[in-house]
Amino acid sequence: MTSRKQTAIILIAEDDEDDYLLITDTLKEYRIANAIHWVRDGEELMEYLLRHGRYSDPLLSPRPTLILLDLNMPRKDGREALREIKTHPLLRRIPVVVLTTSQSEEDVIRSYDLGVNSYVRKPMRFNDFVEEVRAIGRYWFEIVELPAEEGGNG
Repeated sequence: MTSRKQTAIILIAEDDEDDYLLITDTLKEYRIANAIHWVRDGEELMEYLLRHGRYSDPLLSPRPTLILLDLNMPRKDGREALREIKTHPLLRRIPVVVLTTSQSEEDVIRSYDLGVNSYVRKPMRFNDFVEEVRAIGRYWFEIVELPAEEGGNG
């Protein structure tokens, strides 16, 4: 376990509660994050990241170390939110992993053009999904060197 792993804060943007619970259970089981936060759509994601409305308290909405982003969400989809994150000067360094059921090659290309750090298709089999989430956590918190956050949690 690395010290980065101990301070990992993951923000999951996912409208499917079952997928959210599976991701969360896997991350907790393998002790990948010490804090996991959940938003259900792109509007909520941006409110959280920009600390608007109910997310205005930085203690309740700490800056994530990693965002797991579904593409197909209501209100504002993951593609729109990704564009906003990667063009915002205070948010663009936060790694974003698209975790989606989309089989569209166009979504892969567009996501990378918008600045996504990784694109992962959700497998259909439960055990494969669990293993993928575990691998994502290991990669981002045990292998990759992430930039230190500037200006604390703000």
